[in-house]
Amino acid sequence: MHYRSLGRSGLKVSALTLGTMTFGGRGNFVKTGNTDLAGAKRQIAMCIDAGVNIIDTADIYSSGLSEEIVGEAIADMRDRLLVATKARFPMFEGGPNDRGLSRHHIVRACEASLKRLGTDHIDLYWMHEWDGQTPLEETLAALDDLVRSGKIRYVGASNFSGWHLMKTLGIAERDGLVKPVAQQIHYTLQAREAEYELMPIAVDQGVDIVVWSPLAGGLLSGKYRRGKPEPEGTRKAAQWNEPPVRDVEALYDIVEALVDIAAQKGASPAQVALSWLLTRPGIASLIVGARTDEQLADNLKAAELVLSAEEIAQLETVSRPPLLYPYWHQKSTASDRLSPADLALIAPFLES
Repeated sequence: MHYRSLGRSGLKVSALTLGTMTFGGRGNFVKTGNTDLAGAKRQIAMCIDAGVNIIDTADIYSSGLSEEIVGEAIADMRDRLLVATKARFPMFEGGPNDRGLSRHHIVRACEASLKRLGTDHIDLYWMHEWDGQTPLEETLAALDDLVRSGKIRYVGASNFSGWHLMKTLGIAERDGLVKPVAQQIHYTLQAREAEYELMPIAVDQGVDIVVWSPLAGGLLSGKYRRGKPEPEGTRKAAQWNEPPVRDVEALYDIVEALVDIAAQKGASPAQVALSWLLTRPGIASLIVGARTDEQLADNLKAAELVLSAEEIAQLETVSRPPLLYPYWHQKSTASDRLSPADLALIAPFLES
């Protein structure tokens, strides 16, 4: 397992993070599994053996049950693991203040998460999504107070756009408040939109990326193939909405490249897809979760898989997104304006 600094902080996180959306299985928020306490303990033990040092959950996962399971499962090893959780969405129908990033909601949500997790601090606390109604000054001041009180250690932003994140950083700098050290976003071979704004921010501003659903909800696992029956009990690839599949044939092209490389390396397509992500600039960690121990064991092996330059180029060619404005307009003069590091970041676009 490899460890990377999380943004411009001294915190070291493993290249893979254990995701716990599958823990619990109750509530209305994205039901992806029903792992119980015994199963959670097995999966956490597997991750520790592989060198994983961070677990990611959220208050809304299984209506708080995921946090409860995590807390109980790691009660005798809390000091060995970093715990990340999130706040933003409503936990119950408690009225208009039971959501968002107001001081009222953040403080209540943090206290509730601490209780469910059975801990006195949260290592990384994510703003789960942008709140366009609460002033950022209020949100950041509340988070700053929680850091100063020792209840949270670091702050992150999840599912923010580029201008959302830059505005957050600007206000934090101006007012001397806690800054996000990382951003948790969706980014895969199938969905590379983050390369337009969020990945350059990660590199330039030191707000590293932690990827959620790095296998695109299973679309890049190799189970979905062109001209072959899709797995029983699953949605058709064209019906997926998170992530949305706008071009099914392009998805199948990516999967075929993954299958081809996996066969050559004696690996799984999922391992290849995860390994590619770990080669990208600004990436700190990938959140991997699984319905079964077998899936988790397969994903954990990705941390040690090394892709050749030719294999990376093959995946780049088949998945490269289009060059949007103003980037196509800036392309002709990019070499005059950008540093070597910046040029390396956008080189794939310049070659298109």
